[in-house]
Amino acid sequence: MENDRLAAFSDGVIAVVITIMVLELKAPHGDSFGALFTVAPTFVTYILSFVYVAIYWNNHHHFFHLVPHVTGAILWANLHLLFWLSLVPFATAWLGADYQAVVPTAFYGATLFMAALAWFILQTTIIHAQGEGSALSKAVGQDIKGKISPILYLAGIFLAFIEPLMADALYAIVAIFWLIPDRRVEREASQG
Repeated sequence: MENDRLAAFSDGVIAVVITIMVLELKAPHGDSFGALFTVAPTFVTYILSFVYVAIYWNNHHHFFHLVPHVTGAILWANLHLLFWLSLVPFATAWLGADYQAVVPTAFYGATLFMAALAWFILQTTIIHAQGEGSALSKAVGQDIKGKISPILYLAGIFLAFIEPLMADALYAIVAIFWLIPDRRVEREASQG
């Protein structure tokens, strides 16, 4: 199967995820800056989640430039990733409603951890289908970010039980870590 259908379906699911997140935003009661501050935690959580979903979409887009054919295993691995990304709006709403609470903070981190794990499975499945000498395998290389991120998410989950705000800060740091441009896949796609 060509990768176009998988990419189009994934784009649609990710668009719905973002739409659900933005629909969860509620306008503040009142017309002052003070009223705006009452919804700040929800808005900041939305921004963080939007960044995460955007990072996944961007990386997915670049990955599938290097995947000419899709196998059944790749389809299932992709659906696994989309499942975890579909939970981001729920985790976002819960964390935004009570950003200092232990369980919503830990659940948010667990959702991020599972999405990262699903990404690793998708990446591994694609490389296995294409072979170790494939363009994607060369582009991914050692994948330091991909190996460090799940560890930081697990640290955030455990930190949530000690100090939820520090866990939230750690989740934000990982997002910033991924925002730093990584041109490995782009370079490989331009050479192919």
